[in-house]
Amino acid sequence: MRFLKAAVCRNGRYLNPVPTEVGATKHLPTMFKKLLTNKAEATPKRQIGPFHTDVSLYRNAPVSGLRITLIGHSSLLIEMDGTTLLIDPVFSERASMVQWFGPKRFYPPPMRMEDLPPIDAVLLTHDHYDHLDRDALHKLEERKPRYVCSLGVEKHLARWGVGEGHIHPMNWMDEFTVPSNSSTPLTLTALPARHFSGRSFKRYGTLWSSFVLHTDRHHVYHGADSGYWEGFAEIGEHFGPFDLALLEIGAFDPLWSDIHLGPDNAMLAARDLRAKAVMPIHWGCFNLAFHAWYEPPERLTALAAEQNVSVFLPAPGVPAEFTGPPANSTWWRAYCTPEGLRQATGEGSSAASAIVHT
Repeated sequence: MRFLKAAVCRNGRYLNPVPTEVGATKHLPTMFKKLLTNKAEATPKRQIGPFHTDVSLYRNAPVSGLRITLIGHSSLLIEMDGTTLLIDPVFSERASMVQWFGPKRFYPPPMRMEDLPPIDAVLLTHDHYDHLDRDALHKLEERKPRYVCSLGVEKHLARWGVGEGHIHPMNWMDEFTVPSNSSTPLTLTALPARHFSGRSFKRYGTLWSSFVLHTDRHHVYHGADSGYWEGFAEIGEHFGPFDLALLEIGAFDPLWSDIHLGPDNAMLAARDLRAKAVMPIHWGCFNLAFHAWYEPPERLTALAAEQNVSVFLPAPGVPAEFTGPPANSTWWRAYCTPEGLRQATGEGSSAASAIVHT
C-alpha cells in the first residue's frame, strides 16, 4: 500500500501523508483583503434554532442499528449496533482557547451534556479547538468514559486531569474494538488524513486521523478534517465500500484547499471511498471561513443531485436513523436571508431545489 501507513514523527512533528500547505500563511495579503471586502453572510443574520433533542428516543435502540445525532459542527453522537460513540464533543459557546473571544456558535447545543445517553467511548480525531473542548471533557469526567484519540492527544487529556487509565491513543493503521455490551462489536481503525494539529501557535505535535467504524452490520467512514488527496482511493479500495461517509464541507477556501475538502472535493472523496451515501459535517455552526454559512449544503446537495449521490442530512439535534436511501432536511433554509439564498442558488436555477430525496 502506497499511502496507508503509520504516521511518521520527525523531530517531534508529525508529517502529512503527502506534501501539504497548511493555512494561508503564504497568502496573508490576499487573506486580509478577503477579510476586509467579504460581503457573504458568513454569520447568520437571523438567529438559528434553538434545536431540542428528544432524549427519550435514546431509551430504545435504533431499529436500523445505526442512528446519528448531529450536535453541531463535527460533534456527533453515533449509535451503531449496540455501541455508542460521542465524537469530537464541543459544547462550549466558542471554539477558542478563551470563552470571551473567538468563533461563537450559531446555535446552542441541542441537548445538555447531562442528558446524553450512556456512552461507550469518546472519539477525538485531533486537537483543534473546534474538535477538542477541554471544558466539555471535564464535564464528561463524572461518567468516567473511555477515550479513543489520535496519537499525542492523550497528552492534552493528561495535562487536564481527564481520563486517567481510560485513554487509548491510536497511530494510523491501528485497530481498536470498543468495549461494550453489544453482541456486534464495533472496531475502529485509525487512518491517515491530510490536515494538521495544534492549539495556540504550536503545530504538528499531535496526530490527526480519519477513522473507519466497522461492525458486522455497518461500515462507516469518518473523514474528520482533511483536504482531498490520493489516499481516499486507497482507503476505498482496502476498506470500502462504505454504507456512509461523514465528510467535512464547511470552512473551505482556495487558500487552504490542501487541508479542507469543501463540497466539490467531498463529492470526489465520496466517489473514491465508494460510499453509498454522504453525511456532510463541519458546517453551519461556527464562522471559520469567508463563504456564506449556508453555501456548503446548497452546493453539496446540488452536486449530489447532478451525480445521483444519496445525502444523509438530518437537522441538528434529531436522532436520525440511517436506513439506506435517506430523505433529507433543508433546515438551514429557514434561517437564510431571501436575498442571500437567491444569490447562492441563482434565481430560478435547478440548484435552488436540488435537495436530494433519493
